[in-house]
Amino acid sequence: MRATSGPTFLSHYLSGQARPKGLAQSPLRFLQNPTVASTLKGLLGMELVGDKSPKTGNRTEPQQVGARAASGALVGATLYKARGGSALSGALVGSLGAVASTFLTFWLRKTISERTHTNTSLVGLGEDALVVAGGSAWVATQAKK
Repeated sequence: MRATSGPTFLSHYLSGQARPKGLAQSPLRFLQNPTVASTLKGLLGMELVGDKSPKTGNRTEPQQVGARAASGALVGATLYKARGGSALSGALVGSLGAVASTFLTFWLRKTISERTHTNTSLVGLGEDALVVAGGSAWVATQAKK
């Protein structure tokens, strides 16, 4: 739902106690850096606020879809690599998942807004709550492993 949410929560997790061996010599290990994690949290905060602006374009615009595809590719590649898999396969799966969820969540937001006669920005606040809750739950689940 948010382009920076995946990298933010993954970096938060990786910058903590998680140090997967698969990332030891990988260029993707930069996500383990606490400064990167903090920077991504700031970017996510800005994205959450910026999403409510009437000047913000739809997530289905080509540059938005491209950013989300790149974000998904980064997360997928890092997760696959961290677990000893192929970064390329992970990037492909992550990118496709991000693009699919981009269109699905766009449709859901519009449909909920239209059917409930609720401003899309208000529905966006619900999306934000789901993003934060879901990302936090994922990090907590990973920390228990």
